[in-house]
Amino acid sequence: MKDALNVTPTDDQIATGVRDTGAIADALSNILADTYRLMFKTHAYHWNVEGPLFYTLHKLTEEQYENIFEAADDLAERIRALGHLAPMQMSDIMARSQIVDAEGALTAADMVENLAKDHERVAHRLHALIRLLDGRHDPVTEDLATARSAFHEQAAWMLRATAKS
Repeated sequence: MKDALNVTPTDDQIATGVRDTGAIADALSNILADTYRLMFKTHAYHWNVEGPLFYTLHKLTEEQYENIFEAADDLAERIRALGHLAPMQMSDIMARSQIVDAEGALTAADMVENLAKDHERVAHRLHALIRLLDGRHDPVTEDLATARSAFHEQAAWMLRATAKS
């Protein structure tokens, strides 16, 4: 039993025909970092939002952070399926992410706009991943990136549409 816990995770060689898995895994790790930080930020705003749109924004952010949490697992598992290790340290997540913390006290409108911009930022990174995949024979990652981009584009739209007065 003790030997069963003495296994250190390592990169693996895959033979699926996907080319340049290292570059793909690196890009996925960046998106995973953004995803993880956006999940936390969305959850924190969910806890702290106030005002006339409290219930609407509370429910919307709950739906979004739950989706984002599941996506983090999908992204990490795709990195592993490509034969690479997913990020294992919070410092790596922080260094890779383009999502930043907002400064100061935020109104509900600030939170909505901040999250909408972050969703767009992640969508841009997913679009870049799709371009990177060209010629690398990885339809699985392309499908994942396309689906995640659609989610983030829709999330930005829903946030902004909810906040219109």
